[in-house]
Amino acid sequence: MLHGLIELPWWGYIVVALALTHITIAAVTIYLHRHSAHRALDLHPVPAHFFRFWLWLTTSMGTQQWTAVHRKHHARCETADDPHSPQVLGINKVLWEGAELYSAAKNDREMLETFGRGCPDDWIERKLYQPHQNKGIVLMLLIDLLLFGPIGMTIWAVQMIWIPLFAAGVINGIGHYWGYRNFQSDDASTNIVPWGILIGGEELHNNHHAFASSARLSNRWYEFDIGWLYIRILETLGLATVKKVAPRLKTGEAKATCDSATLQAIITHRSTVLKQFTTDIKATCAAELARLRAQHPGPAIRWSTLRRWLHLDKAALPAAEQERVSSQLRASTVIETVRSMRQELAELWARSNDSTEQLVQRLNDWCQRAEASGVEALATFSRRLRSYAV
Repeated sequence: MLHGLIELPWWGYIVVALALTHITIAAVTIYLHRHSAHRALDLHPVPAHFFRFWLWLTTSMGTQQWTAVHRKHHARCETADDPHSPQVLGINKVLWEGAELYSAAKNDREMLETFGRGCPDDWIERKLYQPHQNKGIVLMLLIDLLLFGPIGMTIWAVQMIWIPLFAAGVINGIGHYWGYRNFQSDDASTNIVPWGILIGGEELHNNHHAFASSARLSNRWYEFDIGWLYIRILETLGLATVKKVAPRLKTGEAKATCDSATLQAIITHRSTVLKQFTTDIKATCAAELARLRAQHPGPAIRWSTLRRWLHLDKAALPAAEQERVSSQLRASTVIETVRSMRQELAELWARSNDSTEQLVQRLNDWCQRAEASGVEALATFSRRLRSYAV
């Protein structure tokens, strides 16, 4: 039987395949995602060049192309211009054809010019990586065959399918469809565990969309971001410099009125604020749904549907369901008040032309109306807002 230069027991080949794919995952999450696309950390030239070379060998993905596609995803998230939104294209399309969607998007020259700035443009990029993108994976095949013999073909196949399946499919698909949410970000992003070892921390996708420029993706004590562990090791060795991590929201004594510090805390942590809003009004809305259910026989409105209605996912509801839900909810002044107050709060940080003083005034006006609304959940949330600090 033919063997390569390295002969291993059967389980040894499995370990090798997993180790090689894990290096690729680390290269994607540390170099392409956190370093290149979001500038959350700076990498020393040694790991940066290694990751570029390794990605050329194992994925044929170019730095500028991947960076541009991902930045466009954030800029156009959950719209028709999003390169891979399951909310628009359907979960099956993105889950099973994510690699094809990436391939189609990366060839858009206008997108590359708009979203691909600041990427490497040195000699090796222009002479090797870009003009010979597919030759790297052929070289990887030859290396696997030389080292491991015929089984190297299987190892190579695992390497080739890993990123298309787990990154392009699972993260871009399931990560915007199923899972839990720590933050009420303006998209459908979710956290999906326990895939951390397989995806390098990228499974904490809702955390990432809430704080896109953070080098650390974990936020709760039970979340493990192995990519962050590797970044900390590189930083200890002097091979990386972390530029930004997600800030922590602080609370203190509730102020009589909001000031500029309160405003800054709310805008900085707007995803957390909206998530807390949803949590605080849940019981009140559930009681209202029970009352409406008694008044309107027929299919009941579920909390999950109402939450989407209150949030940006309303458009994801079928038109017939939108009309049914809308007609029933019009009978509830409580839910209508909650809906309008949430919309006003979300618009607060979108008023880029307003001065700080004007925004503080709007925030105080919002709090006064919330506490005078007669909806205790809104009053409770307003008092919580006044305790937020930077």
